[in-house]
Amino acid sequence: QIMVYTLGPFSTLAIVAIISNCLTLAHNEPKTEDEIRDYIDSQRSIYHCYPEILSQVEQRKAMFAKTSSGAQLVDQTATATASKLQTLEFGSSGSDHPPDHPFLESPSNLVCTQRHSSAKISKIRNSTCVLSPIVTAGPYYHQEGHPIRQDIAEWQDGLPLALDIGVIDVETCKPVRGNIWHANATGFYGGHPNPAKGFENEKPQVGGVRGGLLTGYPRDNYDEQWLRGAWPTDKNGVARFNTIFPGYYTGRATHIHAEVHTSWDMTSNGTFNSKDVQYVGQFFFDDEINMSVDKMWPYNQNPVEHRTRNWRDSLRIFHNSKVNGFQPTLDIIKAGSVINQGLVGFMTVGINLSHRYDHHHNPKHAYSDFD
Repeated sequence: QIMVYTLGPFSTLAIVAIISNCLTLAHNEPKTEDEIRDYIDSQRSIYHCYPEILSQVEQRKAMFAKTSSGAQLVDQTATATASKLQTLEFGSSGSDHPPDHPFLESPSNLVCTQRHSSAKISKIRNSTCVLSPIVTAGPYYHQEGHPIRQDIAEWQDGLPLALDIGVIDVETCKPVRGNIWHANATGFYGGHPNPAKGFENEKPQVGGVRGGLLTGYPRDNYDEQWLRGAWPTDKNGVARFNTIFPGYYTGRATHIHAEVHTSWDMTSNGTFNSKDVQYVGQFFFDDEINMSVDKMWPYNQNPVEHRTRNWRDSLRIFHNSKVNGFQPTLDIIKAGSVINQGLVGFMTVGINLSHRYDHHHNPKHAYSDFD
């Protein structure tokens, strides 16, 4: 079985506030541009197969079009119990997949082949069978206590955002049915409300690869879990979440964090623990969409006057997220007739199940340079 862990932005004024991101790369983190490039190069994978899964993404979109509210992606009343997760037939029932939808009839909805044309490739944006690059996770990953839930917004204000994430194995081009998905939306992070002692008046870095960044905030509130959550991918390799559109902060482009775990342990309080990280990545939004959301409340209350565009993302994270031909920008559609009714974001991630990556959280890097 698999679980998905997500985290989103703080909604009120804090949704657009400062801070760095959630998740930590652990041990020997690359810090210079050369180290980052070498690290990304070490994770490269030659195209094993090229996808023809555009139709699968279109089916996922069509499913939302049939619902009464596209942003109502998941059952908000769903709770996680050990018995429920043990007996869960991924995608066979429940609110995330209407039983009569044709998407359920095919066991290989994420299948891809080597038969492709340049015309088709040009239409396939984030729906690729290439290995999704490993990029920095940031200093706000929590080692344990990840809540198992699909509706992660809690009481945070913001534009409704539904996430539909597919996971495939690049070696077989088949859906991955046993991983944990972890998506963190940026903004102010639950559990990290204050800067570290001595950094209260810190100014953003000027110039260089870390331009605009602040030192990450330490965790000093262990009760806050808003905009964090986990849920299994279904039999089609898809996990879904309800959250809010992430805010932005100094130095970083608007983004969402993600992790995939291949093994995890559920606790008695409905959370999970995992040290087996299969994938660490970040998703982005087209700047045109960011500009539209920036004008909305509460995003327009952001004290950071100028949002960092994708192409200026610090640490070259947006740039590094595009290796292997992977497109890290979410494919976005409106949940209703206007943007204010919410958005739905689609992404397909390629991972290599035969490899394991050591990205365990290290408390020594709890507020590292990365975000």
